[in-house]
Amino acid sequence: MFSKPVLVTGATGYVGGRLIPLMLESGYRVRALARSLAKLRSRPWSGHINIELVQGDVLDLASLNKAASDCGAAYYLVHSMVAQKRHFAEADRKSALNMAAAAAGLERIIYLSGLGESHSTALSKHLQSRHEVGVILQSGTVPCTILRAAMILGSGSASFEILRYLVERLPVMITPNWVFTPCQPIAIRNVLNYLVGCLEHPETNGQIYDIGGPEVLNYRQIMDIYAKAAGLTKRWVIPVPFFTPSLSAYWIHLVTPVPSSIAVPLAQGLSTPVVCKENRIRTIVPQELLSCRESIQLALERLAQDRMDTCWMDAGPLLPPEWAYCGDAEYAGGTVMQCGFRVVLKASLDQVWAPISRIGGKNGWYYASFLWQVRGLMDRLSGGVGLRRGRRSASRLYTGDALDFWRVLEIDAPHRLTLLAEMKTPGDAILEILLTPQPNGLTLLQLLSRFMPKGLMGILYWYLLYPFHEMIFSGMLRAIAKAVDQPIVSGPERFTLRIS
Repeated sequence: MFSKPVLVTGATGYVGGRLIPLMLESGYRVRALARSLAKLRSRPWSGHINIELVQGDVLDLASLNKAASDCGAAYYLVHSMVAQKRHFAEADRKSALNMAAAAAGLERIIYLSGLGESHSTALSKHLQSRHEVGVILQSGTVPCTILRAAMILGSGSASFEILRYLVERLPVMITPNWVFTPCQPIAIRNVLNYLVGCLEHPETNGQIYDIGGPEVLNYRQIMDIYAKAAGLTKRWVIPVPFFTPSLSAYWIHLVTPVPSSIAVPLAQGLSTPVVCKENRIRTIVPQELLSCRESIQLALERLAQDRMDTCWMDAGPLLPPEWAYCGDAEYAGGTVMQCGFRVVLKASLDQVWAPISRIGGKNGWYYASFLWQVRGLMDRLSGGVGLRRGRRSASRLYTGDALDFWRVLEIDAPHRLTLLAEMKTPGDAILEILLTPQPNGLTLLQLLSRFMPKGLMGILYWYLLYPFHEMIFSGMLRAIAKAVDQPIVSGPERFTLRIS
């Protein structure tokens, strides 16, 4: 057991967000690193006595040096595919060099990489980048243990979400020949046990291990296993030779919640066999390896119970535009457009907050669902995230969570929910839902949209949609009142936020 803190980079990501509570349960002191302290503080484990929250960026050597100071070991769980998109390889390279430099005082690094033959000319850019990071980390002065995994199965993983949506939505699939590529999927539970196990076994220092589940399958077999586990009828898979990785990625983008920026590098790697060449780690860190069916069944149970601990959507920066808080539109470089509507309800704060906390996802936006769907489809067709991301939990929201084509910028229950738009727009957009207590047990509910246009197109976009904003906001306020089942005392009426 390390007496010093263990640094976990990528603490709000899919793997890091699950590794930290496991380490805390095991008695480790953890220093969690992320670009946003607000996202870190919103995590259920953020108040643990053995956790230290640190703001920093692996692309910023100074902040990484500070985070690694006095630590005994570090987990490197960062990948720039979400944040840097097409430039992820360059960002990964710089981040790895920074980690190798900042690790000078550490005893070891543990890095989660990807399977695939390093010398293969068919290796995708995504896997090439993962392997290059490992080479950089191992070239430093500190021993680096590398775990190489293929498809990780767990509720909320990008691979699982692609599988789930493709199989559930498409009873007949025309696919590329990559459906016959061999793969050795592994459950997220087993990945986490290996990560912690390596920290507990010093003989793993500086070693490279392949980690995988007990079966080697192809993607078509995995689809069949999912369909059976989910109680679906048999899916018909028709492979065709002319389906390129780019077409595959665009199809994944349209059918699943995973955007093209992530789908492209993932799809390019689907034609690469990802099978363990050795299993030495199994004797060092023994555990029960879940089969593909067991992994899928467990993930489906987690979804049904609304217990998805982390999700691929958690990754990425939380960067509010300056004008959102500076209070001075001129300083921010333009004029902030506004559309606000408010209503007074004969209801308590908690009564009104209940439907607000469930907004989006399968519950929808309470009014004009068709228009929301059209806007989501338009965004998806233009390469945006669309509405299909939904929300990680139907009952809980945290700062940094994805919410359809929004990102939770701030949540202060039961008073405020601030959302930052992630759809494709010619400008920056923020939606605020504000609740204020009034005398005699009343509550003021306000919907405020603020938009900083970029150029003439941004201004035209705002005025084109303004009539729809008016209709939708007033309709949403009435629908929320109906959901609360309490009468409206006044409104809906228009208002303008005065910025001092």
